[in-house]
Amino acid sequence: MAVDVDLSGRSALVTGAASGIGAACARRLAGCGADVTVLDLDGEAAEQVAADIGGKARQADLADDGVLDGLEVDADVVVNNAGLQHVAALEEFPPERFGLLLRVMLEAPFRIVRAALPGMYERGWGRVVNISSVHGLRASPYKSAYVAAKHGLEGLSKVVALEGGPHGVTSNCICPAYVRTPLVENQIADQARQHGIAEEEVVEQIMLTEPVIKRLVEPEEVAEAAAWLCSPAASFCNGTSLVMDGGWTAR
Repeated sequence: MAVDVDLSGRSALVTGAASGIGAACARRLAGCGADVTVLDLDGEAAEQVAADIGGKARQADLADDGVLDGLEVDADVVVNNAGLQHVAALEEFPPERFGLLLRVMLEAPFRIVRAALPGMYERGWGRVVNISSVHGLRASPYKSAYVAAKHGLEGLSKVVALEGGPHGVTSNCICPAYVRTPLVENQIADQARQHGIAEEEVVEQIMLTEPVIKRLVEPEEVAEAAAWLCSPAASFCNGTSLVMDGGWTAR
């Protein structure tokens, strides 16, 4: 059963919100009464999600330095979700691709939160929800940039928690295992090539090896956790990581 969260009169910004976890978070926060801005590289898809939830769409390339330089954010809730993946052995990993992943998944969240904090401080309330990953806590081969970015996001989130807490702003990470999203589906071919197995074997032999609950996480489950972190019941949760990994990190 969904937790009852009232965000009436609050505004929210969700990045990477045109599909997957981001779209689920946008829908859930809108259902809580928040005025949601759907930000995504795919402007047309963002418009569709925004139309569905009665929110606003914003097209932006978070890998673009000019976009990052010009960011203006006025939101009570920020969900840093935008991300991408590249699977390759370290010695074959393109440096420019490494930089791209860190820019989108670490520098952009820093810039967005930096822009949002003054307004949150002024209002005395704010919620920063960073969509991290089990890879923010554990490493896997062939994912050097993704693992580095998510580990960095965990650290950034804790610093925001320490600075924001006295001002009524909390910052937390959500760390799911593999989620049923386009990002996960699109890396199956790369995983199969790197591990020398068939594509149909990737989910069972790679993605579900570590969790003891043998299924993918659903985007709506992550969105429910994000909504809970915005609720009064979670007001003392700050600087923590909510792990949704089916037991992966219990080993």
